[in-house]
Amino acid sequence: MKDLKFEQKRSLSRPEAADHLTALADALREGGEAELELSPGTLSLRIPDDLRSEIEVEIGGGEIELEIEFTWSTAPTRAAPSRTGTSRSKSAKRSATKTP
Repeated sequence: MKDLKFEQKRSLSRPEAADHLTALADALREGGEAELELSPGTLSLRIPDDLRSEIEVEIGGGEIELEIEFTWSTAPTRAAPSRTGTSRSKSAKRSATKTP
């Protein structure tokens, strides 16, 4: 049994379809907690760094069906231990502020 299933079917113009894909691409690029505006509400998802994908195209019956699917685990991931005891973001911040 699935914990949650959301499905929405409706007609879109080409620009509206592009807007949906752009919002999804932005959420995937940003990662972490992402919010997608889907009328009539907002869908909030935790998007990890690693995903599995599947693209499927079916042609028949006078129609073309394109499915793009992303899958990831809902199990929490363990952070790798730091070798130096400092976080990567602090190291990057320090190196960005060094003067020659």
